[in-house]
Amino acid sequence: MQPIRIKNPDTLLHFLQTHLAGISRSKAKSILAAGVAVNGCLTTRFDYALNVGDTVEIRKHRRTGDLGSKFVKLVYEDAHLVVVEKNAGILSMATSHHSFCVKTVLDNYFDRTNQRCRAHVVHRLDRDTSGLLVYAKTREAEQILEHNWRDIVTDRRYMALLSGVMNQDSGTAESWLKDNKAYITQSSPTDNGGKYAVTHFFVRQRGEAHSLVEFKLETGRKNQIRVHAADLGHPVCGDTKYGNGDDPIGRLALHAFRLNFYHPVTGESLRFETDVPRAFRSVFRPER
Repeated sequence: MQPIRIKNPDTLLHFLQTHLAGISRSKAKSILAAGVAVNGCLTTRFDYALNVGDTVEIRKHRRTGDLGSKFVKLVYEDAHLVVVEKNAGILSMATSHHSFCVKTVLDNYFDRTNQRCRAHVVHRLDRDTSGLLVYAKTREAEQILEHNWRDIVTDRRYMALLSGVMNQDSGTAESWLKDNKAYITQSSPTDNGGKYAVTHFFVRQRGEAHSLVEFKLETGRKNQIRVHAADLGHPVCGDTKYGNGDDPIGRLALHAFRLNFYHPVTGESLRFETDVPRAFRSVFRPER
């Protein structure tokens, strides 16, 4: 379907119901579950706010099946790759001690749907971080993504619930990161022989004791956001490694909500965005 330009402010769910000949709310939600592109960015948010001039595109073949897992949701699939959203608590790939992971879920799905392929890991999220991941289905796509990751990925963003109230509205954290012998990533303002890391941040909401903060990665180092948040004096809530014990929602409050990249084979610009977990906002009192 050709993109439709918005003429009046609306929510995405209401727009779909109105534009598609008055379809039911449940039918509109099923279309949203498969993904709708707003200004080229795929979203499943029913309350997405549409503004005048935005474009909406109902895309086909973005999802082809159900992974059959309560831990992983299929966001996009084609012949070369899949994009998924994982829950907190599941590994991106197997380790020597744990075999259950996102890759296992995908491989089982490929077997069940008679696809002669395997999921190739391109990048990872920590076990306790939720959000968007891309896996290659072919060796060709894997090699292109692996060797050109920095040029192919155009935007990676995370939302985090931080301990304390941040004064700055936005800023940049930068340092050299290096693991010590205990595999704790240490941060230094000067070159410590580690890797230089740059993280941009934007405060989205403040409460009495917490801040909801968006992070944009300029580099992708191990534990980068968690370490830089601690450097700022406001560690990620629920972080047992770099945190301060503040754990209001019972999990590491870090979610990879945006992933934009060029398709490794077709060159198409792909843009994905998912909802911020409700638990992140639950610590903020509603405005009166």
